[in-house]
Amino acid sequence: MKTRLLTAIALIALVVAALYFLPRPGWLALTALMLAQAGWEWGGLARLSRVARACYAALLVAAQIVLVYSPETTYDRWAYYGAAVFWIVLAPLWLWRRPAFNSAGVPLAAGVIVLVPAFAALVSLRDLGPTLLLAVMVAIWISDTAGLLVGRRFGRRKLAPEISPGKTWEGVYGALTAVALYALATALFMGAHLLPWTVLLLVLAVAGVIGDLFESQMKRAAGVKDSGEMLPGHGGVLDRIDALTAALPLAALAFTVATP
Repeated sequence: MKTRLLTAIALIALVVAALYFLPRPGWLALTALMLAQAGWEWGGLARLSRVARACYAALLVAAQIVLVYSPETTYDRWAYYGAAVFWIVLAPLWLWRRPAFNSAGVPLAAGVIVLVPAFAALVSLRDLGPTLLLAVMVAIWISDTAGLLVGRRFGRRKLAPEISPGKTWEGVYGALTAVALYALATALFMGAHLLPWTVLLLVLAVAGVIGDLFESQMKRAAGVKDSGEMLPGHGGVLDRIDALTAALPLAALAFTVATP
């Protein structure tokens, strides 16, 4: 737990500093590096060779750059809409059925939908303001932390024992309560109307739980505990961003698409 905490503090400090001080090209470069590592790990879950994993990671980064720099905003809109459909409809169905695939095609296609819109959203939301993006990410971090702590202390009823035995319904309730309190505390500071702001953050928190479970199912199907070993105490990059991959595209829909 000490190693996990120290790694988390270092990562948060790095992200916050980059968020506020890097120019846009620098922020894009940082997110592209993170996406490359996440793509490498996803390719590992799909059991690709090292060369194929590198090519897959490069493809994801290229797709992110196309979305970010495309002069036609329809592209990123469709990416966020596609991600929303995936997380609202297809991912819950996937978690319910837990299908086994004989080839890597479907998992790799899912990786494109999971990763590219999320990392494009990191740039889109930051363009609207670093504080907005940070507020969204903090909501997900609070949800993760509260869910873990409440689940360990009060958890009785398993949420998805076949996928992630440690997650409980009590942990989910604790996570949502913590996010609701966070929304109440930050609505005025963010200049947001209380009810829509609270509802949005709660929706993002629920999406984050689905994202967490989805990555857990991918790891279970691959027969591994962690997606990688890059982050001491956390595993791989995917293990740290699993909830954000679902929440960020929905946030981008709310702030960059739904708002003219």
